[in-house]
Amino acid sequence: MSEPDREPTEKPTTSQEEAEAEGHWMARYGIGIAVVSIFTLLLIVIAAMQFTGVVDVFAPIADTEGQQWGVFFVLALIVLIVGGWSWKAIIS
Repeated sequence: MSEPDREPTEKPTTSQEEAEAEGHWMARYGIGIAVVSIFTLLLIVIAAMQFTGVVDVFAPIADTEGQQWGVFFVLALIVLIVGGWSWKAIIS
């Protein structure tokens, strides 16, 4: 049987300035997660439409189907990099 932690990992705020700083940090965290989630969902929808042949989204900038998928994967890589960057900013 283990003994529970005697001290909480996060202490309650003691000043108004600390509470405001924590609120701003939480807002940035939420916005960052929301933006990355929206772009990820948008890429999933574009990939589904592209795969089924409903649309050729990247036809104006890429001629062949392989080039269109290449553009899609570059966009997916950008979303992953932005997601990793925002996650790193949250953790540190």
